[in-house]
Amino acid sequence: VSLGSGLSWEPRSRAVEQVHLRCTAGSLEWMYPARALRVLLEPNLASARHTTVCIKPASDFQGASIYVERAGQLHLVVSEAQGPRPQHVSCFSAHSPQGVALFLQASPQRDISRRTASFQYELLSNQSAAGPDFKKMALVEAMCRPCDNVELLMAICSSDFVVKGSIRNVSHDSENHMSQVDVSVQRVYRQKNRIFQQEEGSGEWRGPIRTLLQCQVKRGGGDFLFTGNEHFGEAWLGCAPRFKDFLLVYQAARERGANPCEFELN
Repeated sequence: VSLGSGLSWEPRSRAVEQVHLRCTAGSLEWMYPARALRVLLEPNLASARHTTVCIKPASDFQGASIYVERAGQLHLVVSEAQGPRPQHVSCFSAHSPQGVALFLQASPQRDISRRTASFQYELLSNQSAAGPDFKKMALVEAMCRPCDNVELLMAICSSDFVVKGSIRNVSHDSENHMSQVDVSVQRVYRQKNRIFQQEEGSGEWRGPIRTLLQCQVKRGGGDFLFTGNEHFGEAWLGCAPRFKDFLLVYQAARERGANPCEFELN
């Protein structure tokens, strides 16, 4: 959602503009922030399964601070004074099944230079969010332990991405408690967005996968089946067995009729 300009509002009006967002994921862009904006995240859900909200400010977030409303009180989530931290994701529980209210307060400005307060948001279900912060949310994607056979068979059916490839490099970001696995991809079975792409020139398929620093991912040889889910346009590691081990598990399950979905191997 792009809200155009806060400069176009009636100067003497003290009314707070209100915006209703009904998707479970999306983004909001508020240009030239002025006064205040109340954003109601009201996904059209049959049940209240989605109980955790995560927001990620844009790297050039400017001109406002973000608060979350809880029981009539405002709690600061993103402060312009702290400066933007592009990797910083804030998560909080939605106590009301009706949704979540965010309050954006414009910062006082001496000039009218262009500022844009923009962020992405995701509403997460109970199953994928174990607590109030992003690290715990990611723990389900990056379990730091081998998946058992049942988890693996479900992962190939329900993950946002499933690719066969090898590890080119692993880099660590201790400040943000993350590691990044750069994958050389032999085959993309599924991907939600274009995280894994073909490089011009070499023609090689590559892509980055994130995981938690505490998982202590190391570079290993051989081929793996990488699975996982996407959050804010980034791939987060789920199950990642060696490809030969995956084949044994899948073929045994298929012979028993115990595979939850058909997986195209050829």
